[in-house]
Amino acid sequence: SKTISKCYVQVTGMTCASCVANIERNLRREDGIHSILVALMAGKAEVRYNPAVIHPAAIAELIRELGFGATVMENCGEGDGILELVVRGMTCASCVHKIESTLMKTNGVLYCSVALATNKAHIKYDPEAIGPRDVIQVIKDLGFTTSLVKKDRSASHLDHKQEIRQWKRSFVVSLVFCIPVMGLMIYMMVMDSQLSDAHAHHNMSTEEMEALHSSMVLEYQLLPGLSVMNFLSFLFCVPVQVCGGWHFYIQASRALRHRTANMDVLVVLATSIAFLYSSIILLVAMAERAKVNPVTFFDTPPMLFVFISLGRWLEHVAKGKTSEALARLISLQATEATVVTLGPDNVLLSEEQVDVELVQRGDIVKVVPGGKFPVDGRVIEGHSMVDESLITGEAMPVTKKPGSTVIAGSINQNGSLLISATHVGADTTLSQIVKLVEEAQTSKAPIQQFADKLSGYFVPFIVAVSVVTLFAWIIIGFVDFEIVEKYFLGYNKSLSAAEVIIRFAFQASITVLCIACPCSLGLA
Repeated sequence: SKTISKCYVQVTGMTCASCVANIERNLRREDGIHSILVALMAGKAEVRYNPAVIHPAAIAELIRELGFGATVMENCGEGDGILELVVRGMTCASCVHKIESTLMKTNGVLYCSVALATNKAHIKYDPEAIGPRDVIQVIKDLGFTTSLVKKDRSASHLDHKQEIRQWKRSFVVSLVFCIPVMGLMIYMMVMDSQLSDAHAHHNMSTEEMEALHSSMVLEYQLLPGLSVMNFLSFLFCVPVQVCGGWHFYIQASRALRHRTANMDVLVVLATSIAFLYSSIILLVAMAERAKVNPVTFFDTPPMLFVFISLGRWLEHVAKGKTSEALARLISLQATEATVVTLGPDNVLLSEEQVDVELVQRGDIVKVVPGGKFPVDGRVIEGHSMVDESLITGEAMPVTKKPGSTVIAGSINQNGSLLISATHVGADTTLSQIVKLVEEAQTSKAPIQQFADKLSGYFVPFIVAVSVVTLFAWIIIGFVDFEIVEKYFLGYNKSLSAAEVIIRFAFQASITVLCIACPCSLGLA
């Protein structure tokens, strides 16, 4: 007998079932090719060939001549079937050994491991030589009961409901407290511009100006050094920092534990520093009973949190939509299949209901009118109309006759069909679509990876810049105090020069941190 080898070819450029038929039809005519099976969604062809006559590179070349891209896949292990079973009735290590040794002797089983503690068996097999039902039969013959590990058919791991809820809550909390803060800020700006206008027109003295300034309601001091404006901003800022920023803090701490700096670290850094700095400067002003109200940054955290949590919320809502579609797709899969045994002249000898996962390649499956196709296959006998709208979007039923291909999940309408299974389990078109959507969901958009990578450099850079600012101003101050005096308005004259310099340096460096907080990068 001639030896038959098997190879896998990655095929690109296939758009529909006719491309598949075209490749299969043309390659079957070639010498040395025993059989060929092409999976459209996975984009790969499995070819069994006679190595004495033809080799894989030549096969790929043949496919290329038909106008498709083709490369031979090196790791042929992809064709191995994997089976997870629950085995009941094992009592000791000798049972385990008995099952393992018997299975390993069985033709087509490549690897097998049985765990007594969990009652689970993990088996790798060659789908050409043996199928899951045969493996189960072998274990049953040894006197154990066995069943498939039930797969979770729902797309619950892709459900974003909880994240949607938490980001929505973050956003709403931040928004509620952000609006008043913004209102106060705008009011202050308007008043300030009116004051400067008044100053320009009436040439008031600075003392009168200050008197006018402090007569404004918001600048009124509740306690020495604590103005109404700052007090209200502080009150509105606390809940945002705690409720709105909670998830940011959690994620930032995780990132820091792994020694990376992502967007969350930046947001947390900027908001915490703005908040802490503003609080400390207020306390200092109160302790000193300052006449002039200090400049605070309480408006930064709420506004930052509002925008970023809105962005996260929308992102998760969008992801949730895809998951819903995916859950619907998964629900289209049939759960049972009727496998039949045929005698000569396609006479039905027997039929049994089995789990879809147990259908093997080459099985003959009967599909009754109104039933779903459990696997991809080819029609052997019968004529019918099939509704394939789930895959093709085609509302009209498609005629099927012997030799036509059928797609798992589509619905048989009026005739009974016998089909031969070509793609089963994870290889069916439907499983491949589900897998693609899952991969698309779990992977990040390239631009997102880029932003995270950038912020990895950006955070340390900004921190470094603000530290440099701090030391630069301290040095400048001690060298030439007048420069600091010129820029640092309204400081308390009773303070020592050193204290003024250090306070000014801190204010400058914190300002750098708050302003360079990559709001724009984060928001984008």
